[in-house]
Amino acid sequence: MPVYRIPANHVWFPNAENFDGDIVAVGGDMSVSHLLVAYSRGLFPWYNPGEEILWWCPLQRCVLYTDELKISHGLRNTLNRKTFTCTMDKAFEEVMEGCRQPRQGDPSTWISDSFMESYGELFQQGYAHSVETWKDGELVGGLYGISLGRVFFGESMFTRESDASKVALHYLVTTLRKLDFAMIDCQVYNRHLGTLGARVIDRTQFLSELETGLEKPIIRGSWSRLCP
Repeated sequence: MPVYRIPANHVWFPNAENFDGDIVAVGGDMSVSHLLVAYSRGLFPWYNPGEEILWWCPLQRCVLYTDELKISHGLRNTLNRKTFTCTMDKAFEEVMEGCRQPRQGDPSTWISDSFMESYGELFQQGYAHSVETWKDGELVGGLYGISLGRVFFGESMFTRESDASKVALHYLVTTLRKLDFAMIDCQVYNRHLGTLGARVIDRTQFLSELETGLEKPIIRGSWSRLCP
C-alpha cells in the first residue's frame, strides 16, 4: 500500500501494518495532538527541514529493553568515579540545542526550529523529558524523548565529554526500571546503540509491545521529582 497522505486538519494515522515500507504517512503538522497520536500508533516524524513531514514506522525497529543495557568496563569505571552528575527535566531546551548541533562529519540536522517548538510544547505539557549530564556545573551531555504509558520514545542524545551521553542513558534506564518501563524505542539501529544493548525487532512485535505498554497510565509532568 502506498503511503497515506494526511488531509488538512485531520488528526489520524492508519495502522502501520497495512504498509509495506518504513514510511507510513506524509503531511500533517507538528502539533502536539498530531505527535501524541503518531507516537501512540508507533510512528515518529523524521524529515529534512523545509520538506514535507514524513511519518516513519520502520519494518525493523531498534529498541533497548531496560533489563538489557550493556555497561562496558570503561563506562563502569566512569560511573564509579562519579565524574558526572545527572538531573531530569532541568534543562530540556538546552539538551535539545545540544542534540541539534551538527555531528562530526555530518553538518546536517533534522532538529529544526519547528521540532524545537513542538517538543518544547510537549515538555511543557508533561509528555517530553530530558536527562542532563553535568560536570563542574556545565552541561556536557544528555538526551530527550517522550513518555506514554510505560514506553519511553528516545529521540536524540549528545555528548561533549567522553561517556557523558552514556551516563545519561544509564540514569534514564535506572529510573525507568523503578517505574516499571520495559522498553525504550530507539527508532533506527546504529552501531553505537548496539554497543549499549539495543537490538532490532520486527514491526509487528514492536507494535504489540507498544500496545501493552500504553495500557498503563502516563506519568505526566516534570520527572525532576523522580530524581534521588
